[in-house]
Formats: sequence, C-alpha cells, structure tokens
Amino acid sequence: MQDPLLARSLAAVWHPCTQMKSHGDGLSPLLPIVRGHGAWLEDTSGRRFLDGISSWWVNLFGHCNPRIGNAVADQLQRLEHVMLAGCTHEPVVQLSERLAQLTANALGHCFYASDGASATEIALKMSAHFWRNSGKPEKSGFVCLAGGYHGETIGALGVTDIPIFRDAYSALIKAAAILPSADARQAASPLEAAHLAAKALELHLAQHHEQTAALILEPLVQCAAGMAMHHPAYLRLVRELCDHYQVHLICDEIAVGFGRTGTMFAHEQAAIRPDFLCLSKGISGGYLPLSVVMTCDPIYQAFYDDRTAMGFLHSHSYTGNPLACRAALATLDIFVDDNVLVGNGARGDKIDQRLAPLTANPAVSAYRRRGMIFAFDVAADGGFSRRFQHAALERQVLLRPIGNTVYLMPPYILDDREIDHLCQATLDALAEALET
Repeated sequence: MQDPLLARSLAAVWHPCTQMKSHGDGLSPLLPIVRGHGAWLEDTSGRRFLDGISSWWVNLFGHCNPRIGNAVADQLQRLEHVMLAGCTHEPVVQLSERLAQLTANALGHCFYASDGASATEIALKMSAHFWRNSGKPEKSGFVCLAGGYHGETIGALGVTDIPIFRDAYSALIKAAAILPSADARQAASPLEAAHLAAKALELHLAQHHEQTAALILEPLVQCAAGMAMHHPAYLRLVRELCDHYQVHLICDEIAVGFGRTGTMFAHEQAAIRPDFLCLSKGISGGYLPLSVVMTCDPIYQAFYDDRTAMGFLHSHSYTGNPLACRAALATLDIFVDDNVLVGNGARGDKIDQRLAPLTANPAVSAYRRRGMIFAFDVAADGGFSRRFQHAALERQVLLRPIGNTVYLMPPYILDDREIDHLCQATLDALAEALET
C-alpha cells in the first residue's frame, strides 16, 4: 500500500530537477522522510538511510545538529527577520566579519542572498556594473568552462554548460564564451590538462578581453560535470591571465567551499584570491537558505558614490536573514571548536582506503578524490544510474549518481562504522547494478 504522503506530494508538489512522470510511474519512488539525526534520514516506515550526498551537498555536521539548532532557536526568541535595506543586525555583521577574516580580509565586503544561483547572478551583475561604473561598459561578456554549472536562473544559465538544464531556455539566455575545462580526465596528466586549458583561455582573452567582464569557474571540482577535478596550477594560471588582461575572476564555491576540497575554500590550494567569491550550500550547515558574494575593496569603491544609480541596487526580501546568519555562525564555530579540517583529512583517508577495491574493477575508471569528495566513472548502459541508486537504497544509503559517475560527499561526522557501511554499500550496489 502506498504511503499517503507520497500520493499527496505527487498531487501538490512539483519536485526540483525531476521528470515528474518518473515518480508518478513508480520508476523512481519518492522517499517520504520524516526525521533526520546525524548522518541518517528516516522515512515514514522507519527505514533509515545514510545521507551519502549531504542532501545535495549542504549538510556538513549532520541532521538536527544540536549546536546549530540551539543557535537558531535562540535567535528565534530575539529577531526572526528584518529587511537589510536601511537596517542591520548583529548576526549579519558578525558573519560578514568572520567570513572576511577567513580570506585574510582580502574579500571584505559581503552581499547576501538565499541560494547559489542568486549568488551567481549577483557576481555577474556586480562585475559588469563595475566595468560600467569604471567607464568601460563594453566589458559585459562572460567566460565559463565546458561542463560548468552555476545555477538555473536566466543569468546563471548563461554561464552554465549543462545542455539538459540550458537548452530549453536558449532563446532567453545571453550565452557566455565556453572554453575547455581543466578536467584531469582529458589529458595525460592533471598538470597537462591545466596548461592546455589555460592556453585556451589565454588565446581567447588576447582577442576578447576588451569585451569580457569576468571568467566564472568552480575551483578544483566541477561538481555537476561529473565531479571533474582540476590541478590547483590551473587556478594560478587563470589568476595571472585575468590580472594581465583586466578580467575579473569569479570563484563559484557554492558546492566546494567550507571544507569540501580539504581546505576551507578551494581556491586556497592555489594560493590565490578571486575578485568575487560565491558561497552557499554548506554555509548554514544545511539548516537554512543562505548565500553570499564576497568581494574586494576596489570593486566596492567603484559603487560608492553620491549618485544612486552608481550603487548596486540588487535586492532580495530575505537578504541576510538573522536566523540563517546564526546557523552560519554556529557552523563556523564547529569548524574551529572541532578542528574539522584536520579531522576530515583522517576521515577522508579512511573512506579512500575502504573504496580501494574499486581500482581493481574493470568497469570502473578515473577513481578520484579531492578532500571529502570521492568519485569514479562506470562503463555501463544508460540505465545504470537508476539501478545503482535503487541498489544503494536497499542497503540503507542515499546516493545519486550523475549519469555514470558515482560520487560520495558525506557529512563531516561519520564514525568508523558509518564509513564502513557507506563504502561497503557503495561497492555492493555497484556490483548489483552492473549485474542487472
């Protein structure tokens, strides 16, 4: 008998990133989740699932984390929301100060929104507007990378190269120039891939820099492209080229920020700073919608003027929401108090070791890891992804392959037993999906 919650959801809720007919036909049944605790989710029948992808990469420290929950509950008794236009409040000021400190105050100005795509829109608009304010309105074009993903609002789709998300809206989009990715799978070595991609960028900017506002990229890992991983040298070369040709560098760390790649921010591994840093997902520990664009003082100063039209007049109703900011502050506290980045190194090594049998599987290629992101490609037919996901669920693990790329991005709290469970379920689900 079908759970009544499923029927109600199918009748009333249009689910994201979904062909709804697959749910209606029962090919991909919805999971009716009623509670979460730690790394685990529980459905209406009492089945438990280890959240191996952190609920779309947002949950860092487990579901119903008491430290984050208590901070939000405390804030609920003080101030739930006030508009940030003309007002301010302690949580948003403190969060901005602490984020700036994480960049050694190189990126000292924070502009808030509620989701990653909105952060992309803000960074794109701010870059083009900067050049307009600076007397170079012709610098309004953008460059992105093959396979790049930056959100699904109209501006964000313009710098996204995932056809299934973009093509239906092509008539609405101002397309960016798409240049080769530094995907390490596309060359003899990661370093060679970095230099080849940088050379393509150099050739493009040499011809088009006068019309180019910014390059946007996901540093080190292009997640929606099947966890395509780059050598840090690529970022160093990109930074040099952007400086030389006076083009902004936008680092979209919406998915890879907050420890996912092994450092707090992915760009740190190249010892560079972007002109704009987009953050979301893990910023609130998975509790509340929040995003931010961080930028530097020279960009901020280009908008600081007596004329209103010179200002950056973008806005969202829930910009800098106090509840979300308190969740983010509690999340940053956990990073410090629990020495999370060091702990993740050891935790990631254990996952790496437990997944070692993958390298002997003839159907598996390009096993790779960057921090707490693990991925491998599978030579299989087009139905592999659905079979694997179902097999993993049968083993009490929630995983969602991207095409024939299986990836793990678990919360940063797994103990040894949970690591064993996640990794063994991955190996067993792979074997079943390949046999079917």
